[in-house]
Amino acid sequence: MTGTHRRTAPASPPAGPTGPARDRSFDVLRAVALVRVVTYHTFEWPWLGYVFPSMGVMFALAGSLMARSLERPAPGVLRGRLRRLLIPVWVFGLVLGPAMLLHGWVPGPDVLLWVLPVGDPPGNAWGEQAWAVLWYLRSYLWFVLLSPLLLRVFRRAPLPVLALSLVPVTVLETMSGVPDGRLGSAIGDASVFLFCWLLGFAHRDGVLDRVRGTAAVAVAAPLMAAGAWWASGHPADGSFDLDDIPLAQALWSAGFVLLLLRFRPRFDGLLLRHPVADQVVTVSNARAVTVYLWHEVALMAAVPLIDFMWEVPALEEHLPLDSLWVQFGVAWVLIATAVVCLGWVEDVAARRRPRLLP
Repeated sequence: MTGTHRRTAPASPPAGPTGPARDRSFDVLRAVALVRVVTYHTFEWPWLGYVFPSMGVMFALAGSLMARSLERPAPGVLRGRLRRLLIPVWVFGLVLGPAMLLHGWVPGPDVLLWVLPVGDPPGNAWGEQAWAVLWYLRSYLWFVLLSPLLLRVFRRAPLPVLALSLVPVTVLETMSGVPDGRLGSAIGDASVFLFCWLLGFAHRDGVLDRVRGTAAVAVAAPLMAAGAWWASGHPADGSFDLDDIPLAQALWSAGFVLLLLRFRPRFDGLLLRHPVADQVVTVSNARAVTVYLWHEVALMAAVPLIDFMWEVPALEEHLPLDSLWVQFGVAWVLIATAVVCLGWVEDVAARRRPRLLP
């Protein structure tokens, strides 16, 4: 991802259908991340990244699920993951691509990155707000492809490998600098979230359970303090937003996710007491890729819709149409529409019977 794109906390592509072994706490965290990413892209509050560094959390959840999946033969796991990731991206491109063509986009040979997004797919300025979110799926794709090797290396020496995984981002951000271009973006993003992905492995293998709680706090607190200290000394355009300060993002997310996975808050009882919340969590997880891919399109489309609402006297008089909260609400209505109209693509990608709602 280039320096001009804001990082978000998307939801990981779901690992499989709900079953007896499914961790509902993971589902709740993923649903919170979805709400957080839409909230951030509406209001752009920098403090959101400190309260809940969604992206680090989601890479860790995805790493844990990937380690579980790799208990099966790797080739089949990789085929399944690629299918479930790429088909929704292709549908997204089939809609956004023609729209960008109508607004002056002239694609080149790199248009093939819409087929296999090992680098950021191309687009024009008109559609940048929509296609910029693909950086996460590109990073997720690389982590998936590398996971069979990463998991093998991790299991040889879990704690040393975890510690060393923060070295690349530290070197890139303090010494060598991140290379330019698509390769540099891929390397930079992977270095920022490698620790979190490996923490997912540690969670799955029980490594974190063998670490005393006090020891986890003793490691996490300095990491988060170092992240906050680095952010305070390296603001991006006067902002302390972690999304724009890669090393601070890496350190703060590392400490936060370490505490989260070590102490693992449980939400099962909460969902049992609130069936509506349970259903919302279920739907949001089954349609996580759809919500993530289309939420920026919804925010873009909300603007002309609100302009139209200004022409309706009753709405102009009774609604604060100039408030971002109105855009936030309209965007969620459009996201829900996308879930109903396009969410079935995730069922097809997972080789399930297509459904309007799970």
